Amino acid sequence: MAGKGRGLGIAAVVVGLVGVVLALGAFGYGRSAYGAATISSQSMVPTYTPGERVIYDRVDGGEVRRGDVVLFSAPDRYQSSVSVMQRVIGVGGDRVVCCTGEGTDARLTVNGKPVPEPYVNGGDANGMHGSSYASYDVTVPKGRLFLLGDNRRDSLDSRFFASDHDGTVAESAVTGRMTGDYTMPIVVGTAVMAGVVLALVGLGLGIAASVVRRRRRGGAVPVAPQPVQPVQ
Repeated sequence: MAGKGRGLGIAAVVVGLVGVVLALGAFGYGRSAYGAATISSQSMVPTYTPGERVIYDRVDGGEVRRGDVVLFSAPDRYQSSVSVMQRVIGVGGDRVVCCTGEGTDARLTVNGKPVPEPYVNGGDANGMHGSSYASYDVTVPKGRLFLLGDNRRDSLDSRFFASDHDGTVAESAVTGRMTGDYTMPIVVGTAVMAGVVLALVGLGLGIAASVVRRRRRGGAVPVAPQPVQPVQ
């Protein structure tokens, strides 16, 4: 009985500690590497729609590339600290020009090459036909990004802030990049759940060990003495 109680106690400590370390480690890694957000505007339709829940990688702005969809914060521009989602069209050194062609045949050019944009809502790469925002020619400064929404008809993006660094946003403003691969977030979530389960198993083993020890300390229950008839 003593060996059994000791074995259960050791197992409880080992399993419990492994569970706690696994759960906390996975949770901490997940918090530092990934984030979640809910889409609240029409600016990225049809790629992302209002109410949609998305997961993003926490990355440095210097890691993003043309075509990436990023989250960034520009409180001076949008009068809010809430993150904004837009697509990277140009990075430092790129020349972005709108547009060649007309209607749905219009194309942005980056460094003189037309950019295929199958993600653009309605196939309209311009979206501002006839307005003062319908054409632009921007050379993106080093360390900055030129950003547009996929819904060019309804996106308050770089086109509307030409007086502020030609509408570009500092790389340092980027807080995340959308990911289409949820493998690692799923692995992290599974690891957290497994850690919690192991911690609970360890707790159960600890309770079992405690019960065994209490029974051992109590010893055997004494047998009641047999009644004895008095000698006549």
